[in-house]
Amino acid sequence: MNFIDYLAEREDVLSPGISACVGCNVELTLRTVLKVLGANTILAIPPGCMGGVGVVGWKRTTGTRCPVFFPLLDNTASMLAGIRLGCERKGREVNVVAFAGDGASVDCGFQALSGAAERGERIIYICYDNEGYMNTGFQRSGSTAKGSWTSTTPVGPARGGKAQRKKDFPMIMAMHDLPYVATASPGFLADLVGKVRKAAEVRDGMAYIHVLNPCVNGWGFPPDRSLEVARLSVLTRYYPLFEVERGRFRLTRDVPKPRPLREFVGSLRKFAHLTEESVADMQAEAEMRWARLKALCGAAGGPDEGDGGKVGGG
Repeated sequence: MNFIDYLAEREDVLSPGISACVGCNVELTLRTVLKVLGANTILAIPPGCMGGVGVVGWKRTTGTRCPVFFPLLDNTASMLAGIRLGCERKGREVNVVAFAGDGASVDCGFQALSGAAERGERIIYICYDNEGYMNTGFQRSGSTAKGSWTSTTPVGPARGGKAQRKKDFPMIMAMHDLPYVATASPGFLADLVGKVRKAAEVRDGMAYIHVLNPCVNGWGFPPDRSLEVARLSVLTRYYPLFEVERGRFRLTRDVPKPRPLREFVGSLRKFAHLTEESVADMQAEAEMRWARLKALCGAAGGPDEGDGGKVGGG
């Protein structure tokens, strides 16, 4: 079945009335995830963009048709581990899901996340990575790219944005030896749908999905280019799409002839100050990570050449 037809037939578990920014592709990502998983889901949304736009709700109403709660920034995985055990004690089979930003995952919540991963807690953890603390004013995180302007890494005569490289967090999670780890993008929804379906099938530990979500306001681009920017991040090799099933790496979107990285960074206000030398440095980093990923995929056979528009087809 074509993934568009598949999604059209699924119940929309997320309210259409949340107050996300115009062009926000995190909203699209969460809506797609919940359509795949359905209402038999317990959802954790820590402080961040999706916690602030009405998904968790106000007073006695929520933005979802499934139970949703608001953990702290640093304990999402720990709370979900307890919820999973409680459900198992009651004999209830349910999707236990975190939908957390990069700040709550790669920084503040990493201790809880790493511990839950190492213990084999049976939860689905999805990180929506917009490369910063966007909900509180565009501050830098450990997932912010090198050279990025943020409100805490300004650009001026004395500095040129963030000085440190971005954490390769999907690879960090893969090294926890989880049953399933994947990267995904709202620009390739069929790929995302297939990976969420695979994550839901895991019964013996954590499934982790990392989604790069370009931020209209924090990155600086027009709302109508939201999905175009997401696709460019993949097609320039800035953000590879891959999955790791029980230690076996596989590219789910090969990019044999990448677009120049300048097309991606040149379209974003947060990189407007970069020199050609800085862009070349970013290009070299992207190619280094791509080569490392290809080497890891080499023993597992060839990549899937594209998403094919099929549900579960990569």
